[in-house]
Amino acid sequence: MKNLKMKSARAAKDLSQAQLAKLCDVSRQTISSIEKGDYNPTIRLCIAICKALDKTLDDLFWEE
Repeated sequence: MKNLKMKSARAAKDLSQAQLAKLCDVSRQTISSIEKGDYNPTIRLCIAICKALDKTLDDLFWEE
């Protein structure tokens, strides 16, 4: 399932995939894969993404 919440939060912070990847110490391809729903990140990476985007785990990764 696509992670549109993460993509939207990233865009709201005016960050490119590459910029977010650098903040989280991963590749741009990893961020792209998470947003497309092709990759299930570790909890450690989820937390790093949340910190970089000033969001909670529920905000970005909880499916409704």
